[in-house]
Amino acid sequence: MFRKEIKVLDCTIRDGGLMNAHKFSNEFVRKVFNAVNDSGIDYIELGYKADESQYNRNDYGPMKFCSEKDLENVICGSEKKCKISVMVDIGRVDPNCIIPRSESHVDMMRVAAYVKDIDKAIDLVNLIKSKGYETTINIMAVSHAREHELDEALIQIEEESAVDVVYLVDSFGALYSEQIAYLAKKYKSILKTREVGIHAHNNQQLAFANTIEAIINNINYLDGTIYGIGRAAGNCPLELLLGFLKNPKFNIRPVLEILGSDFVALQKEIEWGYNIPYMLTGVLDVHPRAAMELRKSEKKDEYLGFYNKLTTEANF
Repeated sequence: MFRKEIKVLDCTIRDGGLMNAHKFSNEFVRKVFNAVNDSGIDYIELGYKADESQYNRNDYGPMKFCSEKDLENVICGSEKKCKISVMVDIGRVDPNCIIPRSESHVDMMRVAAYVKDIDKAIDLVNLIKSKGYETTINIMAVSHAREHELDEALIQIEEESAVDVVYLVDSFGALYSEQIAYLAKKYKSILKTREVGIHAHNNQQLAFANTIEAIINNINYLDGTIYGIGRAAGNCPLELLLGFLKNPKFNIRPVLEILGSDFVALQKEIEWGYNIPYMLTGVLDVHPRAAMELRKSEKKDEYLGFYNKLTTEANF
C-alpha cells in the first residue's frame, strides 16, 4: 500500500512503558530510537510529559517525564531523522512547563482525552499549537462513547481547535473492521480540514487488520510498536505494518534487527500481547486492568472464573 500522505508513528517506548512504569534504561531507549530513526519511520513517541509534582521520579523511568535532559540522554549523538512525539494526558501535565517548540527536542505533542473532556483537550491542544508544535487529539475509549456525544465532540474539534490530527483509538481492543470503517468514515466526514489517525489494541488479534481497514478508509496516520509491545494485549506490530505498506521510504531491517536482539528476550521479562484474559476484556469491551491484575496472580490461567467475574460485574 503506497500512499505518500501516510505517516507512521512508532509508540514502542511510550505504550510499552505502561507495562513496566517506563523503567527502560537509557541504553535501551537509545537503541529503539536509533532503529526507528534508521527505518524511515516518520515519528517516534518516546513517552509522556507527566507533571513532576504529581509523580515521583523514583517510581518511574525517565520517559514518563520526557524532560529535555531526559530526551537529550537518549538522542545525543544521533542524527535525528524522525520527528519526536510525546503524549500528554488531561490533568496530568503542567501547561506552564510546556516550552516553545524552538527550544525543545519534541516536534509533536499528542493530547489523550475522553469524549467528556473534549473542551479541556481543545484548550490544551490550542495552547500547545501556539507554542509551535504539531498536535493531535487522541479520543480514547471510542467504543464506549455515545454516538451523538462523539459527533458533537468531532464537530467541536473541527470548529474550535487548531489540532492537526485526530486519532480514532480502540483503547480496549473491542472494535471489529466494520466498526473501524464506520468510524473512519464518520471522522473523515466531520473533520474535513484535519488528518485522521488510528491507534489499535490487539486484544482480539485485530490491531493489524483494523489498521489496514483504516488505511483503506483513507486514514493516514498509523500507530505501531515493535513486536506489538504495549499495554496489556499490545498494539499493531510495527514490523507487520511496514511489511504491508511496502513503501520504499521505509526500511524494515533495523526493526527486525532490534526485534531479534532485544524484544524477544524482553517479552520474557515483561508480559504483553494476546492472551485469553486480554481477549475476554476485548470481547466484553472493558478496560484490561482486571486482566492485568489477574496475570500477576496465582490464578492467572483460570479463564472461566475470570470470564464469569467479568460478566457478573458488567451485568452481561
